[in-house]
Amino acid sequence: MTQPPAVPAVERNDAKHRYEILVDGERAGLTAYRDRGEQRVFFHTEIDEAFAGQGLASRLVEEALTDVRASGKRIVPVCPYVAQFLKKHEEFADITDEVTPDVLQWLETELG
Repeated sequence: MTQPPAVPAVERNDAKHRYEILVDGERAGLTAYRDRGEQRVFFHTEIDEAFAGQGLASRLVEEALTDVRASGKRIVPVCPYVAQFLKKHEEFADITDEVTPDVLQWLETELG
């Protein structure tokens, strides 16, 4: 008897400033952020090679951005993957702020 495919789960990990996507309890990837007032600045997304090609990055980012909306924050897509995702998903345009030199300087300081 074969196992049914694992259903990926997305969880926000505030202590580590990231959303994680888990497959069978194993972290398959993450999208990292820092909060700047009412803005959630996404700066890095990655999926482990063992989980590549399964659409996990898209699912991870979509669920993360849906959570941002629910929390009343705004999105700043410094991460190229998040920026590309937003071009295809206009439903988040109303809560997306552009990346400015101010934001980039702040993020650089924040990340040390």
